[in-house]
Amino acid sequence: MPRKLLAILGGLIVVAGIVASSALFTVHQTEQVLVLQFGEPKRVVAEPGLHVKLPFIQNLQRYELRVLDLDPPRQQVILVDQKRLDVDSYARFRITDPLLFYQSVGNEFGARQRLTAIINSALRRSLGNATLTDILSVKREAIITEMTAEVNKSVERLGLQIVDVRVRRADYPEQTSQAIYNRMRSEREREAKEARAEGFELGQQIRADAERQRVVIVANAAREAQITRGEGDAEAINIYAQAFGQNPAFFSFYRSMEAYRESLGQDGTTMVLSPNSDFMRYFNSMNGAAVATPR
Repeated sequence: MPRKLLAILGGLIVVAGIVASSALFTVHQTEQVLVLQFGEPKRVVAEPGLHVKLPFIQNLQRYELRVLDLDPPRQQVILVDQKRLDVDSYARFRITDPLLFYQSVGNEFGARQRLTAIINSALRRSLGNATLTDILSVKREAIITEMTAEVNKSVERLGLQIVDVRVRRADYPEQTSQAIYNRMRSEREREAKEARAEGFELGQQIRADAERQRVVIVANAAREAQITRGEGDAEAINIYAQAFGQNPAFFSFYRSMEAYRESLGQDGTTMVLSPNSDFMRYFNSMNGAAVATPR
């Protein structure tokens, strides 16, 4: 075969390969393709596999068929009770109509910009009619459902569908949180002072009552002791009187001995007395009998 013919054949094969590569395209199961001809949409291909388009004059715009995530920036919302909250939300969406999507927003970046504005607006409207108690209670689910339905109505014209919209967290702004913390601390300090004052007052009452009971108990005990001691002394005197009445001489001797013990003890007392005094009468008798003192 002449070389010129081989060259022509080789050129035709290369051209055919280029044309085939431009005319054939594949669609993955996770995507959908919009076929454009000079920027004008011609058809939507959503079925996975190998497909054909006009080479060189048609191009492809690929879109995700899977659910996409959207994380809008945190925004501040004013509730119906005039409380301010920093709300952090997120959403999940999918492209349902590639043609409408291409005509309205063009690409995924534009769609995210539009969705962020729509979700933030719906979030402000929905939470603007709720209270903080509603957001923290079972009513929160109803608020989210209503907000999701509102967002879906707004994005239908964009070829999108909102799968889910959720509030990840809702916090007070930093200034409000600090003010609330200071108010809570002041309230707790006030309650602590009241509790301490009540405890001190109760303690004073308990101590005063205990002191009163102690005084009463001691006084009663002293009174009973005095009564018992008086009764004992009276009984002792009566016993002494009966005993000494039976022997007056012994009684006189016993009393003198008691006087000697008290006056002539171990304390070094010195007494100057006449041997013939009445106090020393028992010292003048060896048998202990009293000796009459001369007058």
